[in-house]
Amino acid sequence: MRIGITYDLQQDYLAKGFSEEAAAEFDRPDTIEAIEGTLQELGYDTDRIGNIQDLTARLAAGDRWDLVFNIAEGIHGFGREAQVPALLDAYGIPYTFSDPLVLSLTLHKGMTKHVIRDLGIPTPDFCVVEEISEVDRVDLPFPLFAKPVGEGTGKGISAASRIANRESLALVCRRLLKTFEQPVLIETFLPGREFTVGITGTGRHATAIGVIEVLLQEDAEPGSYSYTNKKEFEKLVKYSLVEDLPAEKAKEVALAAWRGLGCRDGGRIDLRADAAGTPHFLEVNPLAGLNPNISDLPILCTLAGMTYRELIAKIMESALARTASLKPPEKIRLYSSPIPA
Repeated sequence: MRIGITYDLQQDYLAKGFSEEAAAEFDRPDTIEAIEGTLQELGYDTDRIGNIQDLTARLAAGDRWDLVFNIAEGIHGFGREAQVPALLDAYGIPYTFSDPLVLSLTLHKGMTKHVIRDLGIPTPDFCVVEEISEVDRVDLPFPLFAKPVGEGTGKGISAASRIANRESLALVCRRLLKTFEQPVLIETFLPGREFTVGITGTGRHATAIGVIEVLLQEDAEPGSYSYTNKKEFEKLVKYSLVEDLPAEKAKEVALAAWRGLGCRDGGRIDLRADAAGTPHFLEVNPLAGLNPNISDLPILCTLAGMTYRELIAKIMESALARTASLKPPEKIRLYSSPIPA
């Protein structure tokens, strides 16, 4: 089986003048090497494709694959993670992970929380500030928490993200609006424990791998799993596998969110507990980082006793199980059949 691999390399965007933070979500060469090497160990024939421009050129040249292992983050807009899947859909080529609808929805944290709230899943009260004049209309009790509505890897999150008064809210919103050129998500700050739940599978077949608690060390930036804390996690963060009652509740909330949003194959969901200890949905990463040494999902798997090879195998098993039942539409079958004499 021929498996293409789509991805965005961090070094390519740094060479184009992107800042280190702007390129933080893109992948390192050792991530691609790990994925490709593992797929080959599992018996697949691999073909490195690259980013959406590379994919477009290859498709135009007539190249095709049985399935594409897609981790391309894309650039520009809330649909950037959906660009490669949408193109593959147009060519009828199956791929790992979620479809364009899910990837566009979940990149916008505000829209995601609207759906989560409608599903009855606990999530902090929130609003979205699109311009600075809207700050005065924010009607949520302090303390609050602010972050860009469409970023990952902790981008835009710092100690200043926890906000105690309206003056600070205006300062933080102004900075985030200017820096990231996108709306700001404002949430009620939850003071409890912070969890990450790893998930593999799709729909009713989805299962939780395990739950880790994110524990900030003494020298960490206080208050949140920030960009700096993520970047320097080896010395600033401790990940602890937890199996207590709150962790079991976190699994329930995470699986309800994963299934309700329609996420596929593998990823992770971040949660934080309120003052009563109830885990609340914060955000979902349906296109989680897969570096075996520095990405949260593989770190979680290691702590839970799952090898990197087993993780990649489960992702592929889920994707192949989904696509094995796909059949071409009736019209395509009709026109591809011989015309009766």
